[in-house]
This record gives sequence, structure tokens and C-alpha cells, in this order.
Amino acid sequence: MLKQGLRAPTHVPSLFLSHKPLLSGHGASCVPMVSSSSALRGRASRRRRQICCSAAAEESTPAVVAAAKRPVTVNAVLTVLPTVGGAFAHIGITRGLDDIGDLLGKSLHLELVSAELDPATGLEKKTIAAFAHKASHGVETAKYEASFSVPPSFGEIGAVFVRNEHHKEMYLSDIVLSSADDSIAVNISCKSWLHSKFDNPEDRVFFTNKSYLPSQTPTGLQKLREKELGILRGNGTGQRKKFERIYDYDTYNDLGNPDKNPSTARPVLGGSEALPYPRRCRSGRPRSKKDPQSEQKGDVYVPRDENFSEVKQVTFSAKTLRSVLHALVPSLQTVLVDAKLGFPYFTAIDSLFDEGVPLPKQDAFHVFRTVVPRLVKAVTQGAHSILQFEVPEMFERDKFSWFRDEEFGRQTLAGLNPLSIQLVTEFPLVSKLDPNIYGPPESLITEELIEREIKGIMTVKEALEKKKLFILDYHDLFLPYVHKIRELEDTTMYASRTVFFLTPDDTLRPLAIELTRPASPTKPQWKQVFSPCWDATGAWLWKLAKAHALAHDSGYHQLVSHWLRTHCCVEPYIIAANRQLSQMHPIYRLLHPHFRYTMEINALARGYLINADGIIEQTFSPGKYSLELCSVAYGKLWRFDTEGLPADLIRRGMAVEDPAAEHGLKLTIEDYPYAQDGLLIWSAIKQWVTDYVNYYYPDASHVKEDSELQEWWTEVRTKGHADKKDEPWWPVLNTQEDLIHVLTTIIWVGSGHHAAVNFGQYHYAGYFPNRPTIARTNMPVEDYNDEQLAKFWAKPEIALLHCYPSQIQATIVMAILDVLSTHAPDEEYLGRDPEASWAQNPVIYAAFERFSGKLKEIEGIIDGRNANPEFKNRCGAGIVPYQLLKPYSEAGVTGMGVPNSISI
Repeated sequence: MLKQGLRAPTHVPSLFLSHKPLLSGHGASCVPMVSSSSALRGRASRRRRQICCSAAAEESTPAVVAAAKRPVTVNAVLTVLPTVGGAFAHIGITRGLDDIGDLLGKSLHLELVSAELDPATGLEKKTIAAFAHKASHGVETAKYEASFSVPPSFGEIGAVFVRNEHHKEMYLSDIVLSSADDSIAVNISCKSWLHSKFDNPEDRVFFTNKSYLPSQTPTGLQKLREKELGILRGNGTGQRKKFERIYDYDTYNDLGNPDKNPSTARPVLGGSEALPYPRRCRSGRPRSKKDPQSEQKGDVYVPRDENFSEVKQVTFSAKTLRSVLHALVPSLQTVLVDAKLGFPYFTAIDSLFDEGVPLPKQDAFHVFRTVVPRLVKAVTQGAHSILQFEVPEMFERDKFSWFRDEEFGRQTLAGLNPLSIQLVTEFPLVSKLDPNIYGPPESLITEELIEREIKGIMTVKEALEKKKLFILDYHDLFLPYVHKIRELEDTTMYASRTVFFLTPDDTLRPLAIELTRPASPTKPQWKQVFSPCWDATGAWLWKLAKAHALAHDSGYHQLVSHWLRTHCCVEPYIIAANRQLSQMHPIYRLLHPHFRYTMEINALARGYLINADGIIEQTFSPGKYSLELCSVAYGKLWRFDTEGLPADLIRRGMAVEDPAAEHGLKLTIEDYPYAQDGLLIWSAIKQWVTDYVNYYYPDASHVKEDSELQEWWTEVRTKGHADKKDEPWWPVLNTQEDLIHVLTTIIWVGSGHHAAVNFGQYHYAGYFPNRPTIARTNMPVEDYNDEQLAKFWAKPEIALLHCYPSQIQATIVMAILDVLSTHAPDEEYLGRDPEASWAQNPVIYAAFERFSGKLKEIEGIIDGRNANPEFKNRCGAGIVPYQLLKPYSEAGVTGMGVPNSISI
């Protein structure tokens, strides 16, 4: 950005025009202005040469001060939101100085930038400067006003510099421009942090709403465009400061805390062949004293404009999650002091909903009742509060559904993790792991067993040909970690395979669960197959085997389907976009709403959820090896070209290409709610992206010659996903079709995919026996221990309860899942509100309106499917309708709604 001086404008202040910083804004078109003026900044007398681009609507007619012979006066109103610890919250001597500055009308310094070069010199035109003064200060907002006098020679405005004269940062919400004759009426949403000039003397720059490919950038903005990208990239050195907006890459070297205790050391994820991983945003903290490969613990840096939780008016769900993690969880740990204590009876689990858990007396505990009123309730008598859970919808509709095999099968297609079920294409089932290390690779799920379970209605060969056999396969991923995990306290692990048969009703019937313990130096391999039985002992063993299989599915869901494939893999796209795509780039503006909030919620996860001794390690079966397993899954399974929904379905054998079918795919199971509804969302996104891309890239040469776009995609591959940079499956960006596929995939992952695996968490896992996160005890028949078998025979219910999570594990997970499943009141949903740059371009806005209309139509289609009794996986007695991909929702835990981005 060009260096600006403190200038005394030669004209009476009279116009302010700005554009959103890193976020696309809402509002009407900006307008071409005309003028010249410059000033000197206090300690430097450098002139900042200027640049100006049309803030006018892209295809709409800009408001022009056409043929004006004298300066035009335009007034500007800036809206600043109150923040936690911001310019209006702090106290002390600098607060007094800032108040004096406000009184003197020197709060914000603004400069208009012309999009045109000076024809006489070939250099950037001089800027027009003015101060904005505080006009009003209410509870919810503060208003600042400025005016600029703009002469005819200035040309179109392309950008605005803003300098915060306060000692504390400010959060600029929007700017409204208007002229007395109503020829100019512009609303610009900024939604950006303005650092104090005392932290950083560089001014902020806000480009207008008009989008430009690099080759189309107005001459007066070219240097500024490049310089702003350079600022956002940084130089890769030093520790990041809170007010900075620098985006850079690092490995996951901050999960452990070896300086605190050797037991909390964790390996670095990423940068090695053994543990590949996507990159996260670099913090630059000092290295650990005991492990130079790791960073010391401390505040997790988030680029400032990715941080929303300190804006008081933003009801960002991370605020609630942080409260639960930071205070409610420790309070629970003081009440439930025995970490191993399980539930003595199933009625004790029910009491979490009926009676709740008393919490310790604390003077400030009323805060929880405000922040998480669904969870923490006041007791009428006395000063106690209780943690009392709402009844999950699944449990409310059918209290015993979790116990039944048909619900077990149904949820693989319409539950919380519908991304793991796959078609069996080869038989017998054989492990690909080294038999010399892990034991015989052949599965004990035999043809005879399957044919016995399906009552001989067809052979296994016929079942394969007719695509009737399906599997949840967690064998080869988990087997190498079984012995390591078993060394941990109060947990156990098996590798598992669960095989299902597709009935004529399109429902999945579980046939067999195989649990395997690999060979060790002291014991041979152990494996056993469990099936639904008609005798008491076999029936209870089947229920225990299901508990283990469900714990495996819960761990895989949280670590891979959810964290890895959405949160973790999207962060490199965000970093690369901010480093390589200008804020005025049309693809940046297309993607940006799908990136909001993600980096902040990921930073929160690194600090509390996936870190050493964090919530995941405390409550899920893999324990301290959870993220290591996640890394192995990334190395073995993740590839960008199968992250789009159609490719993922084809990869798992759940669909085949069929040009005659809707969406070009024929589903292997027609009644597959996640796939049915997901394809509606995918196709709507793809059409919107197609319309958008074809507008800005009328032919393939524009794609290939877009330097910023190519650098972005190269950096995603070579830096963001550097451990997979040489894989042959990476798409190239040579045509519009290539770009459409890449963008549709990224938008789908951040919206539909994430919604499907996140917002049903409390509905399906709030009653934890339906989806236990951990199995703590071995199968009683593993080594035929007489004492263990006797206890099992005497009281099998107790054996199942001991296998489930402990009381503290269950209550912590339930509290967190409740928050994770919650939509904020100001949630930003897919296709609901256009970005400013879209709204002011008639062609783009029309395409967006079609997209929005299609999503409203999809709501009705999904409602119709949920009411159709032919779809037995989503309609029936006591069944929770599949609504996770309904585009819109009210606030709260609703089990529906597709936000634009990974916002929680």
C-alpha cells in the first residue's frame, strides 16, 4: 500500500468512499469521483501517489460527477461496532487521549485513491485526504462522519486509505456515502479491524466493489494491488502479533506441550512422509525447550480479520464454545472427580435429562445461564446451578431406537457419518497390511456366514453382482494402533469391519461385525465375528460388538469426516487465497463468504479440542494417538479430486456415472438421504459457480493467463498441502470447467459437507449409547478370562455400561456437542444474502437470485421426501427426518441448515 502522510486537504472535507477489506461487503455501487489533493504526514513528508478504481457497480451505471465544473461534496458516515477491549472499551491515559482526538475531529484519517494515472506524469494521482470525526456514540454503534471535496480531474475512485488515530484498534462495520442531490448513495460493508497507527503506521486500504482480473486492473491500482498482497504474505519470519493480517504456513507443531510434561509431547504433523498433514496458519512462537521441532504453547495467532469473537454484536458460536471449554468443563471436573466412574444403570443416563448434574456454587456462575441457557439452569432453591441436558430429538421420538439393528443400519445412510459406508466389490475381505507384523490378512467374515445370515436367498457372488453388500471398514487404518492405544489407561481398541446387506426396501441390515487384535510379541492375532443372535449370550455379545464398532465410527467421524476433511483441509485454501488473490479478484470475492470464521474456530480447536490432553484425547478411544491416526488417514485416503460429492460417492461405490440420470449419477442405494439431498445442494452450487466463472472468464485463455489464480492454486498444492504436492491427481486450471470443478468442491466442503457431519451431532450423539465416543473394556470373550466371563454372564447390562464412556467423558462430550450443533442467531446461510460485489452487478446478481431460488425449492423437495413413506431411511415410526441438508434454519439446535462456511 502506498505510504500516506498527514495532509491538510486543500478542499473542505467532503467525501469518503471505502470498500471492504478482506470481506466482501453489502451495499450499493460506489461512485466515480474526481479530484486531487495531498497532505503531509507528521514525521514523513513523502507523498503518497494515488490510485483510483471505479467503486461503481460492475455492470450498473456508476454515479458520475459528469461534466462537473466545480468540486462535488460527498458526505461519508462510518459505523464502528463496540468490541471487547477495543477503542471504546479500554480505560487509562490513552483513553483520555483518544477522547480528545474525537473532540478535535481527528479520529480516523481517510484518503481517496484514483483508479487512473495522471496523464501528464504517468504516475499515480495525488490522494484527497480528510479526517472523520465522531458524530454519535450509542450502545450498539459509534458513528463517524467525513466529507470530501472532489474536483472534476480526479476520475473514478478505486480505493480508500484509512488510518486509525486511536491508541486501540477499532472494528469498522460499514461506510455510507451520500450527496446532497442524491446522485450518490452507497453502502459499503467493511467488517474489518483497523489497527492503531501506534501499533503499525501503515494505513489500511479498502478497494471498491468492482472486481478485476489481474490483467484488467486499472493502471492507477496495479501497484497498490501488488503491494497489498505483499503485506498479507509477510516475510515468513518473526512471531505474529495480534493486530497483524499476515497469512503464512506452518506444520501442526503446536499440539503438544513437552515443556510442561514429557507425557504431553506430541509428534509434528506435516512435513514428513510418516505423518503427512495439511498446513495451518503460522504463529511464529518460540521453539519448545525440550523439543526444538515443536512450538511453545501460547496464544494461537489468527490473522486479525479472521477474528470475530471479540465483536460484541456478532453472536459467533465460538464465543459459547469457548465458555464451555474454558469454564464449564473445569467445573464439571470438580464435581465428577472420579474420571473412571461409569454409569451404574441406564436410568442414571436418563437422569442427565431429567435431573441434571449439580454444579459448584460460584458467584459468577450466572454467566453460564446467560451464555449456555440450554445447558445451565438455575435451581429455584438456593444458589446452585445444574447442568441439565435437553432431550435429543432421536431419543425424544423413540427412546429405544438406539438399541435396534435397523436404526444402526439406517444411520450409516442418514445419520451423523454417512460418508464411510461403501460397496463391497471384492470377496473375500483381505487386509493389505503386512501379515508378518499383524497376522493373517484374511477376514473371518466368510461366504458361509453371510449366506447363513441372509437365509440363503442368494449367494455371495450374486450379492456382489447385484450390489447388495456394504461395509464400514476400519480395519487397516486402526490395526497398527491397537496395541499402542491399549497401553493407555481406561480405553481399548480393535480393528473392525461391519458388513451390511441391502434389503428390497433399500434399508441396510447388519450381518456381522469382525473385531481384530493384531499379533504381538507375546500373543497371537485374535479376531472374532459377531452376528445378531437369538440366544441371550450371543445377543449381548452382539450389543457389545456394536458398541465397539460405533466407537470406531464416532472416532473416524470426528477425526476424519469432520475435522480433517472440512476444518483442517480448508484452512490452506483460505491462507493461499489471502496471499495470492487480491481482494478485488472475482474468485476471492466468490470464495470469501465460504471462508469466514473457519480459521478462528480452527485455532480454538488447536487450543482446546485436538491438543495434548484436550477434549478429543480425553473422550475418544484413540486417546493421545487421535491426531496421529488422523494424519495417517490423510496420507492414505485424502485426495482433492474425490472431495467433491459425486466423486466421493463414485469412489465408495455408492453411485455410478449415468448421463441419463438426475445430476449425471445413478445411486447404488436410491434411498440414501445424504446423497439424495447432497446432490441437490452440489448441483445448485455448481450451476451458480458456472454462471459466475463463465461471466469473468469468457474463454479458457483467461483462466490460464490469470496470474493470481494460477499462483493461488499452485500454492494450495505446493505449500498448503505440501506433503501431497507431487500426486498426479491434482486438477490443473486450464479451462473454465477445471476452475468450476475446483471451486464447487471447495464451496461444497465448507458448506454442505460440513453441515451434514456437524449440525446433527446432538440429535444423534446427545444420547451417547447411540454413538459412544469410546469403548473402555475388551470383549469378555477375547481371552476367555473366567472372572470376566462370570461377571458378564451374571450382569451383561453392567458389562455394556462399563464399556461406555465414563460419567465425566459423557457429560463433557454432550455439553460440547450441544454447542457444536447450535446455529447462531446471525448465521450466514448458503444462498441467502448476496455479497456487495455480486449485488451491484446485474448479471451476477441475477445468477445469485437463481441460486437462492433453487435452494428455496430444495427445501420443499427435502420436506416432500421426508414425508414419503416409500423412503424408509427418512420416514417412519419414530424416525428423525433427514433435514441436515435443508438450506435454512432458525437459531439453536435444529438439525438443519447449511451455513456458508465452517462457522463452528
